[in-house]
Amino acid sequence: MSGGGRGGGLLIAGTTSDAGKSVVTAGICRWLVRRGVKVAPFKGQNMSLNSFVTREGAEIGRAQAMQAQAARIEPTALMNPVLLKPGGDRSSQVVLMGRPVGEMSARGFFGTSQGASPGKPHQGREALLGPVLECLERLRGTYDAVICEGAGNPAEINLRRTDIVNMGIARAARLPVVVVGDIDRGGVFASFFGTTALLSPEDQELIAGYLVNKFRGDVSLLEPGLEMLRGLTGRSTLGVLPYRHGLGIDEEDGLRVSMRGAVRESPAAPPYGEDVLRVAVCAVPLMSNFTDVDALAAEPGVVVRFVDRPEELADADLVVVPGTRGTVKALAWLRERGLAGALARRAAEGRPVLGICGGYQLLGEHIDDEVESRAGAVPGLGLLPVRVRFDREKTLARPVGLALGETVEGYEIHHGVADVRGGDAFVSDADGRALDGCRVGAVTGTHWHGALESDAFRRRFLTEVARTAGRRFVPAPGTSFGALREEQLDLLGDLIEEHADTDALMRLIEEGAPPGLPFIPPGAP
Repeated sequence: MSGGGRGGGLLIAGTTSDAGKSVVTAGICRWLVRRGVKVAPFKGQNMSLNSFVTREGAEIGRAQAMQAQAARIEPTALMNPVLLKPGGDRSSQVVLMGRPVGEMSARGFFGTSQGASPGKPHQGREALLGPVLECLERLRGTYDAVICEGAGNPAEINLRRTDIVNMGIARAARLPVVVVGDIDRGGVFASFFGTTALLSPEDQELIAGYLVNKFRGDVSLLEPGLEMLRGLTGRSTLGVLPYRHGLGIDEEDGLRVSMRGAVRESPAAPPYGEDVLRVAVCAVPLMSNFTDVDALAAEPGVVVRFVDRPEELADADLVVVPGTRGTVKALAWLRERGLAGALARRAAEGRPVLGICGGYQLLGEHIDDEVESRAGAVPGLGLLPVRVRFDREKTLARPVGLALGETVEGYEIHHGVADVRGGDAFVSDADGRALDGCRVGAVTGTHWHGALESDAFRRRFLTEVARTAGRRFVPAPGTSFGALREEQLDLLGDLIEEHADTDALMRLIEEGAPPGLPFIPPGAP
């Protein structure tokens, strides 16, 4: 493939949420770039509390940022023009082209306009299709190929009229569609057939094949079913991807750490020193950017777990209070669960606590929130001399500074503005001027996401935690979080190259869906 003109494209849809669309999209991007193809990822609309800040200061889903890394390019707002950040009470913050534009209820975003005639689509969401397609076309004008990720299932018939992420963009941009199914959940054949049969004839023309994900066992046992599926639908299965632990990239939501799969299922690598280090992450409501602890889970000898009871903090060497889209709600939850008291006891005993973004804010003395929760003045946990005021303008930045004598990089996504009235700064510039955060004793707070991905800083921080906790834990000197991510993305590329019909995928990207694909009744109601 070569640049110039309008690049090829492919949409990866799924039979369900978490079927593997993000992983497959990343794997295809890495496979293509290794073949010399200039490729970019794209997702028209994402719903996630895990987000990232691009170099131009735009907020996008973390999955698209990781897919861009798989493609070996810088992520931009074009790759995820619409991001919905759930905030509870069935409402979400709408982020358009990397900037928040307001809050909207699920009914308002997905439903029909109040007072509109029955069947008339909601004009707000429908109006987003144009900007989404414009972003896609700009990418296709720059790259040889654009690999698009869908959302949920393309046959969600209650949402089809205003779809801007599945068949809506596939139809408008004439993209061939490959449907991914998670066979580990069961029912994959029915899901493939039912998804196709619930689409309109025009949508079905673009359903070009299927991809089985997370298969365990002998593929030959699956082949009769695949052949029957081909007979029923006229469409081939373009690969059977085996089940692999730890192959997920940054997830959209859920208690999952990308480097090691689900944290609760993940054994820690043997420690480099004599002891392991235990990290407890408070599973606060509306938890955001829990991928911050990925770098901890990647360290040999560090055991990470999510907790929701005070007794689970007792044996933890470090407690992390992560980011949240609902700081005031998380604060109430910590108090109701008895975790607030446990955190206060830890602080009094000089045992390490780390608060990140929303977690930092609730460790302070006072929160004034007329933006996120509209709760007004609320007392914080009082573990740090910080007062927080929520500003309507969102801070989006990619800062660099020094912490514990080491260079640290991060990204900021927050409405809360911290007024630090004591303690020591967490991050400073080269001249020692405070940039962010606060430290008092063993309690640290920062607005910077991703700081723990800076290897030298992470090792220094964990050494300090181990010394404070009295653990004979030593960080492995050669651990590189960036190298581990690259290794993981290469494994995703290998998965596609070794287990998918790459010739068929390339034909779809270059030529589109083959003509004459049969219609499967009954079609859309």
